[in-house]
Amino acid sequence: MPYKLLFVCLGNICRSPSAENIMNHLIEQANLSDQIICDSAGTSNYHIGEPPDPRMRVAAARRGIELKGKARQFNLADFDKFDLILAMDRENYQNILLLDPKGNYKFKVRLMCDFVSNASIKDVPDPYYGGSQGFDQVIDLLLDACSGLLEEVKQQIKNPK
Repeated sequence: MPYKLLFVCLGNICRSPSAENIMNHLIEQANLSDQIICDSAGTSNYHIGEPPDPRMRVAAARRGIELKGKARQFNLADFDKFDLILAMDRENYQNILLLDPKGNYKFKVRLMCDFVSNASIKDVPDPYYGGSQGFDQVIDLLLDACSGLLEEVKQQIKNPK
């Protein structure tokens, strides 16, 4: 049974699809595509059906990563469907947990920046209203976080609970 990751931001057109596609890129390089599955979603319904933001696609393409997918909204079934749900910032984290008032799935929800090794940042900043350097910063931060996350997931696959 593959290990399933869900990346979540607000609109699912910048940060979470970037994390999903970066993680897929790293998973392919590690020859683990049959063992780890990724998806992404947004806590809002602002951009349902839209592709990743063109500015984000340019920043990712500069690093050899193609951003694919269409935005969708996070839903309650995602709690059961995924092994780990990764919120891009503390607001997304709180919004996800609000959908789980009994706290049954809290153990599955983590902050993406928990896996960063080269920064002490807690939130992946939303680049949507900023300039192009913000998109580059987010891609670099997510490359770092996804590398750390992949190491942790490899351990989970080797030693399932």
